[in-house]
Amino acid sequence: MQKYNWNYPTTMWVGENRINDIAQACKNLNISKPLLVTDNGLAKTEIVKKTLSILKDNSISAELYSNVVGNPTGTNVNEGVESYHKNNCNGVIAFGGGSGLDVGKAVAFMSGQTLPIWDFEDVGDNWTKANSNKIAPIIAVPTTAGTGSETGRASVILNEETGVKNIIFHPKFLPSIVILDPVLTIGLPSKITAATGMDALAHNLEAFCAPGYHPMADGIALEGMRLINEWLLEAVNNGSNLEARMNMLTAASMGSTAFQKGLGAIHSLSHPVNALNNIHHGLSNAIFMPYVLTFNRDVIEEKVVKICDYLELKDKSFDGFVSWVLDLRKKLDMPHKLSDIIDENDLQLDRLSKMALADPSTGGNPKKLSEADMKIMYQHSMTGTLF
Repeated sequence: MQKYNWNYPTTMWVGENRINDIAQACKNLNISKPLLVTDNGLAKTEIVKKTLSILKDNSISAELYSNVVGNPTGTNVNEGVESYHKNNCNGVIAFGGGSGLDVGKAVAFMSGQTLPIWDFEDVGDNWTKANSNKIAPIIAVPTTAGTGSETGRASVILNEETGVKNIIFHPKFLPSIVILDPVLTIGLPSKITAATGMDALAHNLEAFCAPGYHPMADGIALEGMRLINEWLLEAVNNGSNLEARMNMLTAASMGSTAFQKGLGAIHSLSHPVNALNNIHHGLSNAIFMPYVLTFNRDVIEEKVVKICDYLELKDKSFDGFVSWVLDLRKKLDMPHKLSDIIDENDLQLDRLSKMALADPSTGGNPKKLSEADMKIMYQHSMTGTLF
């Protein structure tokens, strides 16, 4: 497998065993004592042990923070910042799935701030309150192919006091060096591979359907969806296929790059369910996808037909694309209804609908939304009724 160096939207070192270059990445950014941020499960794996060993062999002493949870919290960020300062670190290696990457980026950001993290929620120009000169350098190493957080300028962090997932944004959240190494994803279980792959699809799909003029994002999103169409099932069914793993890692990074254009109601509906019911983000995105597509049909049908053309689907129509999504979920053994994973009695519909409407992703939806619209989509996702 050939190796490449990409520079859009940031420097990306791509290819098999590129983790061996982690020490060089630190040296390029003048990081002499990094804090490696990851989750507890990954911290016990050989890939993290190998990474720490590579750093040590190159005279770089790394510290480890590994309390990150599946839907990462403000507490995770605060603990990470405390560990960063306690150990006199001067850079962050954000390592893992979306949770590890989001917390690692937030730790690097908050290591130099005096205001609470919630003051930097992605609303208006909140990001301008930050001291931009005191954001630590970030290296991102994804081990799942889903969130694309390695190429994003934000972190999604759960505020435990409010029960709301907040999007924290700053342009310098973007890691300076990204290492995309498919070897690190080989051990990912098939169910997580499937869920994270559907997350990547949701990013590319919503970015393409978002209103506004951004041909670069549209082109990236289309190609991201083509890669997912070609390689997701193979990555799930044959997890040792490095080519499939590499293409899915690429598609995930492309999704995050593309959604600079915007997201939409798939994410608006997902974030509250992730926060209140602790459901995996990729899984909830997969469930909500057809309900949001059919709700938005009258304003996105022409764009969806273009996706069908590019993916070379047999049925190049809106209904054909929805059928492709439903068939893909079925092949991935994913539920069709939210009620398959959440009891109706545990679903706080009114609260969820309010939270979904307030979610920053809502503004990118192709159709203007109301709280009633959110409630209807939640209800349809519980019953399995498409619009």
